[in-house]
Amino acid sequence: MVKDIARFARAFSGALATALLCLTAASPAHADELRTGTLPPIRHVFLIVLENKSFDAAFGPGSPAPYLAKTLRARGALLTHYYATGHWSLDNYIALVSGQAPNPATQRDCPQPVEFQPTRPGLDEHGQVLGVGCIYPPIVKTLPDQLEQAGFTWKGFMEDLDSNPTRDDPQTCTAGRIGKTDATERAAVGDQYAAKHDPFVYFHTILDNPARCAAHIVSLNELRIDLRRVATTPNYSFITPNLCNDGHDLRCVDGKTGGLAGINGFLQKWVPVITRSPAFRKDGLLIITFDESDGVASDAFDACCNERPLSSSPDQPGFKGPGGGRIGAVLLSRYIRPGTVSAVPYNHYSLLRTVEDIFDLSHLGYAAEPGLSTFGADVFTQR
Repeated sequence: MVKDIARFARAFSGALATALLCLTAASPAHADELRTGTLPPIRHVFLIVLENKSFDAAFGPGSPAPYLAKTLRARGALLTHYYATGHWSLDNYIALVSGQAPNPATQRDCPQPVEFQPTRPGLDEHGQVLGVGCIYPPIVKTLPDQLEQAGFTWKGFMEDLDSNPTRDDPQTCTAGRIGKTDATERAAVGDQYAAKHDPFVYFHTILDNPARCAAHIVSLNELRIDLRRVATTPNYSFITPNLCNDGHDLRCVDGKTGGLAGINGFLQKWVPVITRSPAFRKDGLLIITFDESDGVASDAFDACCNERPLSSSPDQPGFKGPGGGRIGAVLLSRYIRPGTVSAVPYNHYSLLRTVEDIFDLSHLGYAAEPGLSTFGADVFTQR
């Protein structure tokens, strides 16, 4: 009897140890950080990416976008030292969803999307694929890949997508666009969608499944429909205005005023649609930021957060400097006390890492760098 009890105890102890080991292996490396309670239980993230404005231009006292600079910042948190990671546009969008650093092709917005040409197999010790090109190989994973694997949903909502079938359809979501001149580089009347502001169509993990791609990268008009119910609202929504409403074009192809005035009008229309939705009111976070600075401000090429260049690139991430400049960001959530201001330095990699932590995911590319700050108690000031 004693021997049987001892044998049972040893077996139970071994089984318990094995179970604990499995649980440890299955947990992400940052689980201990999440258990500290620094992140609230957010389950719906909305990201609006605007274009080419410095912090002072967008948020200064003379800003032509008072809804952004005054109304929204008063309702949420203003990050005064949030930085872009590169210049021009595309490299910043790539960073936001994959953690990949600028390379000479993405820094020039890839007017003709070409395959990424790696200079060595695999990823380096920083999770970077080394080389030059626009369409990243399957070894490079994206935030959408992570989200789907973990059972979460996502969509990219692109204003004007497929408004003109001869301009950006039907090859937007296929590998058929590779090697061809990007017809969306310049705005057209009635269709001001720009592929360079749609990061998802630069990854083989997404392009190689056209049906999946088309189901997740959709017209902005679909956002209103999805927002009607919590169950149909994606856990992660990446929202890109057209070339007029994102501030890229100062004078728009249809004669409307762009720049910060265009941004102001877009936000006045769409932010209430998001913030009144059931999903946002339940557990949502809305982030509004820019891809890069204007290239004119004194801090237009600055960086923060020990940003690294791609080791295989001959260029600095900001061409004329180490980064994409100070741009700022505004965040709205029930977990943020109105009027919050944070001067903690953050960048696009910080934002990616924060979203990954919200959904308990591992970190991609430069979002995995040791010591990189993620949004914490300085931002989420209300529980």
